[in-house]
Amino acid sequence: MPPFSFEGENPISDLPTKRTAPRTAKAVFAAWETRTALVKQEMAAESAANDAKTARLKALRLEKEAQDAEAARIAAENAPPAPVKKRTAKRSG
Repeated sequence: MPPFSFEGENPISDLPTKRTAPRTAKAVFAAWETRTALVKQEMAAESAANDAKTARLKALRLEKEAQDAEAARIAAENAPPAPVKKRTAKRSG
């Protein structure tokens, strides 16, 4: 009796191989369609993530621009008036 036994297990020769895999045109086309659908799904997910990121950054930018405009308005209200420059006569000479 061998030290280990393969009783009740599939022999290695019964495992599927590349030669036994269905290689019909229909099977190849189905595999291609599956891969194409997966790639399209991944691209759509990436696009949605980029759209969400863009919308978030736009909202942050608009909020910052509004804060800057408000700060500029307040600074203009509180700033002392600009000194009036006196006009000097032109020298002709």
